[in-house]
Amino acid sequence: MTPAAMNALLAKQKAAHLRDGAPSAAQRIASLDRCIKLLIDNRGAIEDALNADFGSRSKEATAFTDIAGSIGPLKHARDHLAKWMRPEKRKPTPAILGLFGAKAEVRYQPKGVVGVISPWNFPVNLTFAPLAGILAAGNRAMIKPSEFTPATSDLMKTMFASAFSEEEIAVVVGGPEVGQAFAGLAFDHMIFTGATGIARHVMRAAAENLVPLTLELGGKSPVILGKSADMATASARIMNGKTLNAGQICLAPDYVLTPRDSLEPFIAGAQAAVSKMFPTIRDNPDYTAIVAQRHYDRIMGYVEDARAKGARIVELKPDGEDLSQQEHRKIAPTLIIDPTDDMTVMQEEIFGPVLPVKTYAGIDEAIAYVNKGERPLGLYYFGADEAEREKVLTGTTAGGVTVNDVVFHVAQENLPFGGVGPSGMGSYHGQDGFKEFSHKKAIYTQIKMDGPLAQMRPPFGPAIRKYLDGQMKA
Repeated sequence: MTPAAMNALLAKQKAAHLRDGAPSAAQRIASLDRCIKLLIDNRGAIEDALNADFGSRSKEATAFTDIAGSIGPLKHARDHLAKWMRPEKRKPTPAILGLFGAKAEVRYQPKGVVGVISPWNFPVNLTFAPLAGILAAGNRAMIKPSEFTPATSDLMKTMFASAFSEEEIAVVVGGPEVGQAFAGLAFDHMIFTGATGIARHVMRAAAENLVPLTLELGGKSPVILGKSADMATASARIMNGKTLNAGQICLAPDYVLTPRDSLEPFIAGAQAAVSKMFPTIRDNPDYTAIVAQRHYDRIMGYVEDARAKGARIVELKPDGEDLSQQEHRKIAPTLIIDPTDDMTVMQEEIFGPVLPVKTYAGIDEAIAYVNKGERPLGLYYFGADEAEREKVLTGTTAGGVTVNDVVFHVAQENLPFGGVGPSGMGSYHGQDGFKEFSHKKAIYTQIKMDGPLAQMRPPFGPAIRKYLDGQMKA
């Protein structure tokens, strides 16, 4: 689609928003129900499209993350939006105005048209989950899905066209040029999910029109293993999070910090966990391939760079398979033991099934290491020591935290999901998503009697002086 056509489509949606006004709760619920039905009715087609786009992706993993993982947020928004829409009463200040009958409230008003730029790793979920908040807030949407998953992007375009008019939800497909033009449109709000480097370009483009942004990015999300951690449980949960979608998750555990005496037990636990989940890898439909050759080459480059610089490499291949010649781009779960900071694997977000494991002497050292880097999207702590846990929670800054597991905080609809600094800005999910995509309109209703107000106008007299004297006290 050309930039002119995209501008025309945006103008069409904005005009419809002005024409029809804010939709009722019933209309918003109906829109969310249509989205839920699209996901249920197209389950098989979504599973097939993502399998084709990745080369190999488990149907169960797709059903769990992209389909059921989208239906949950949509249902949550549908079941709560009527309550979220209610005006919020606030107390007037100074309080005496309230005694005279003044009123203050916040009303949540649709922003209008929201642009959605969704990524390739969970293309369906990271389109529909934001839509839960966008539609609950009464907005219309234009969506630009990733060119790295073309079959899924085309399918979503067909799906939305079957249930929504272009005035309600429209999908724009195309490559980087289309994405660049899309990011420069004068939306009323825009949400981008993807890489921090691309986000900088999106933010510059949005700045031209002062478009408010929600950025959901990533970073190097650390795992801190406390001395009190149950190593068998921790390693199984960490490796489950690291191998889901072959680590192609913005919240995937990026590296592990472990006490030195827990290193070998962690490696053994990781080997046992992978053996149980994936007895084989090469032809196992449960194990996801890397989405594209350039990402495969990038990840393998991290491993070879670490090997060349002296790291110990532990490939977790239970069946000892040779993965060098294969139809698809599968990389075995790989541990990089005792990496150094000059290795690229410790400098870049990995976004693959490679997990560096560093050791530390004391918890303060682990916290200091985390704080040396940019603030991550997620942080994970394993342990039963409450004092140590609180020290980690208060001593570090991350978008969100899961304790004694990884990734799971993203599934909590009653918690905001978002990053901080280089890992993102703004947050959504549940009521926080409704508020993110709403304009919070402040409304103040003045008192009826004019006497008290008249004392604040010239000519100034004793009453205003007495009031001011009262305000000038600590």
